[in-house]
Amino acid sequence: MKLDPRHLEILYAIVESGGLTEGAELLGKSQPSLSRSISLLESRVGTPLFETGRRPLRPTELGIALAAEGKKVFLALQDSSTVVEQFRRGKSGAVRVGGTPVFLDGVISPMIAEFQVANPEVRIDQTYGYAGDLLPKLEEGLLDLAILPMREASIPPGLGYKQILPGRNVIACRSGHPLIRRGPVKLAEIAQYAWIAPPANSPLYHDLRAVLEGIGAKDFKVSFSGGSLSAVVSILTGSDALTVLPFSVVFMMRRQKSLNALPIRIGDPDRHLGVVHREGIEMRPSVKRFASYIQNEFKTLAAGITRVGQDAVWRP
Repeated sequence: MKLDPRHLEILYAIVESGGLTEGAELLGKSQPSLSRSISLLESRVGTPLFETGRRPLRPTELGIALAAEGKKVFLALQDSSTVVEQFRRGKSGAVRVGGTPVFLDGVISPMIAEFQVANPEVRIDQTYGYAGDLLPKLEEGLLDLAILPMREASIPPGLGYKQILPGRNVIACRSGHPLIRRGPVKLAEIAQYAWIAPPANSPLYHDLRAVLEGIGAKDFKVSFSGGSLSAVVSILTGSDALTVLPFSVVFMMRRQKSLNALPIRIGDPDRHLGVVHREGIEMRPSVKRFASYIQNEFKTLAAGITRVGQDAVWRP
């Protein structure tokens, strides 16, 4: 026998609340509609579900058993409403985000961790890559967002770009590096130290080459290349090697007191970190929530970097 689950839910509401009026209030329905539904259910099962002539209403043995099933329907509908509401608010779902290894590991991953503490039902699928790898995936719908250092003019048609942090690089070293202790540093003085080179296909590699060309270092020594950010940091903190990193990465690691920036200004890259997305496609609520969160976090990060001030990083 197949019963209408809505009738079972109504039966539960009446039994649980103790009467038709109370049951109607619980479900937000009218009392007459509940009476009709109970009559239909009794007709379907072929027996009364409440004892005749008893006030307040007293369910029969079958009424109690079916009300227990109705409770499952009531709770399932409540859970379903919660699921829908969570999804609409962006509190559940998935976000597919890509980015360069240095920014994802050094800056964005800690932000993702905090986001998931507040939004545990949102799954983050992270992809490493550079613009040449990630922009086609965005265009094909395989990614929701890419967080990349880009020139806005180079964004392909059909993709939108929102800048979240101006481009700024520094020469990074360990906190106790000899050049840090010496005070003001001339560009030529850094050429004697070995360098850690980012992967050859990364924007930072081209920035490193530009810095070294700027100081006239043609025969520079590379002691390590191609590693992850954690590997680069390990080499930096255990040696006197130098490398080029985004200032935001060094700033985020300031609490560990392991990295520092040489007190010398180098040219800023002509790229700025931004969030790239497909235009003309409605973002899912979870993607909207994540994108808004990342933009706000970078606004806070930019304000923190400004408070530190250039003089705290570069001395004349």
